[in-house]
Amino acid sequence: MDISVIIPAYNECESLPELCSWIERVMRAHAYTYELIIVDDGSTDGSWKCIQELAEGDSNIHGIQFRRNYGKSAALYCGFRKAQGDVVFTMDADLQDSPDEIPEMYRMVKEDEWDVVSGWKQHRQDNKLTKNLPSKLYNATARKITGIKLHDMNCGLKAYRKEVVKSIEVYGEMHRYIPYLAKNAGFTRITEKPVHHQKRKYGVSKFGIERFVNGFLDLQSLWFLSTFGKKPMHFFGYSGLLMFFVGFVMTCWIIIAKLVHQAQGVKFRAVTDQPLFYLALLAVILGAMFFLAGFLGEMISRSSNERNSYNIRNEF
Repeated sequence: MDISVIIPAYNECESLPELCSWIERVMRAHAYTYELIIVDDGSTDGSWKCIQELAEGDSNIHGIQFRRNYGKSAALYCGFRKAQGDVVFTMDADLQDSPDEIPEMYRMVKEDEWDVVSGWKQHRQDNKLTKNLPSKLYNATARKITGIKLHDMNCGLKAYRKEVVKSIEVYGEMHRYIPYLAKNAGFTRITEKPVHHQKRKYGVSKFGIERFVNGFLDLQSLWFLSTFGKKPMHFFGYSGLLMFFVGFVMTCWIIIAKLVHQAQGVKFRAVTDQPLFYLALLAVILGAMFFLAGFLGEMISRSSNERNSYNIRNEF
């Protein structure tokens, strides 16, 4: 099979028939073999009934229904697990992503041998104050932390080599950072393609401004796990040793200063009357706690079933 298209849908009953018809026209025009996997993420507007009706008239359409709303990451995870196409596309259900972009993105994966092709909405049709400006700040931060030079990491329209989606696990709210997950799994050929972005035709957006705050926190979590997930002592141990060393130096300074003042007969304050003493004590205690946290994290990591889980490209 050439292509799998995964569409997470939450209360998008009005747009699904038009989107499926559009995708079918593109696929037939280029003679692609394909499957369309629509994941109903706990919709309450009759989306599942709409998906069933669409599937009755088209054997290429498959559906997955959640009992409640789990979020986009869960929908993509289940879609990735079911996908069989050589190239896997993700696309939002709100008609803002254009299926006409599929042929060129498919060519970039198959012929140019990119692992991930991410859409770039150069000319967004969203509200500039609530979407555009926060999106620019969010993407600038993501580029800095991940090292992946994408202008629009959160774009819903993406194309993946099948091996990519079968090698990563999307959970929580990590759907925003699938290119970063792919990079950490060893798929480093990641690029982007400017895509056409359309105004929402039906319904209302399911995302508010809070998604950018959540996205930043998720990015920090993902960066930490990918960098120190299997070697927690490298973070907590170094941090603990640094704090302990600072506390030790401060303590030595206080003691030496007291001894010098005593030898010179100069009046001095008691050690316990000096704020620096309590800062030194705090630094030593925090250093010991950080070091212990790193040690415990290392023990947990070594007992994990995935401690020796690696993606192997070739083997003889």
